Amino acid sequence: MATVTFDKATRIYPGSTKPAVDGLDIEIADGEFLVLVGPSGCGKSTSLRMLAGLEDVNGGAIRIGDRDVTHLPPKDRDIAMVFQNYALYPHMTVADNMGFALKIAGVNKAEIRQKVEEAAKILDLTEYLDRKPKALSGGQRQRVAMGRAIVREPQVFLMDEPLSNLDAKLRVSTRTQIASLQRRLGITTVYVTHDQVEALTMGDRVAVLKDGLLQQVDTPRNMYDKPANLFVAGFIGSPAMNLVEVPIADGGVKFGNSVVPVDRDALSATTEKSVTVGVRPEHFDVAGADSDQGLAVTVNVVEELGSDAFVYGTAKVGDESKDLVVRVGGRNVPEKGSTLHVVPRSGETHVFSTSTGARLSD
Repeated sequence: MATVTFDKATRIYPGSTKPAVDGLDIEIADGEFLVLVGPSGCGKSTSLRMLAGLEDVNGGAIRIGDRDVTHLPPKDRDIAMVFQNYALYPHMTVADNMGFALKIAGVNKAEIRQKVEEAAKILDLTEYLDRKPKALSGGQRQRVAMGRAIVREPQVFLMDEPLSNLDAKLRVSTRTQIASLQRRLGITTVYVTHDQVEALTMGDRVAVLKDGLLQQVDTPRNMYDKPANLFVAGFIGSPAMNLVEVPIADGGVKFGNSVVPVDRDALSATTEKSVTVGVRPEHFDVAGADSDQGLAVTVNVVEELGSDAFVYGTAKVGDESKDLVVRVGGRNVPEKGSTLHVVPRSGETHVFSTSTGARLSD
């Protein structure tokens, strides 16, 4: 097992002046499950491919354990990669696919068979060992790709969006399997996804990238509770955090017809007249029907989820219309076209500088 270190690792593609990955600095502990997440083109897959040796590193260094692997070929890095498209050999059986890397390495047949059978047992693939990939479902093929990585017993697993080809229900069950499998094997894992729900549910820590720059690396809970800037705040969480620019008032911020108390140190940290306040959908209190407190939200769409519901509405903030999402209980769902008055719950607001996007509140 091993630690993984990105030491100001940079990748600039030929013909481009802007780095695809810009000075990436992350230390991944031995046995840790780290998820790289961000929108398309943010540099997460490039970072993974740099670690795998499939992309050149133009600046900085990458280390696995104490070894500098920056310029080593992929075969010498002791890593195993699981790709988005499975990359299985169609003419080989499941058993041959899983044991192929060991066969190339010159391991004897009996040992290969033993390792393949052990991995198949872990992944519930024993009855499929003699089948070809075309006779398997997408989820089973993905497990074969995982099995091929497991039998090699590498120091590091690399996974590049391995669940994106699966249907929604299978993705949920497979991500649970991958996370519990990683805990059991204790192998350091770097996992790339664009799905932030996947990131929050699987990772020991999550690293958010934007335009090749690391925005924040933290535990899922800390990232949800204390996003470092406006980008992370808007990206992490489903539905996304509501971000509203509001004027600073005496004792807090002016939110519609109410003054909401916020962290005083946050307001004293800026000279601006207004700040951007972030409120998650579940952190709004709905005022009574005859109340005029807070913001008046006109209900446009209601997403009923059984136990609760998400209300998508529009509110007038200053001179502009702002879309808001509010979570309400499943038993008292408002009608479309009606008006809700909502007030952010005290102590559950996030304050950001409107100009720089940096977090101001503790």
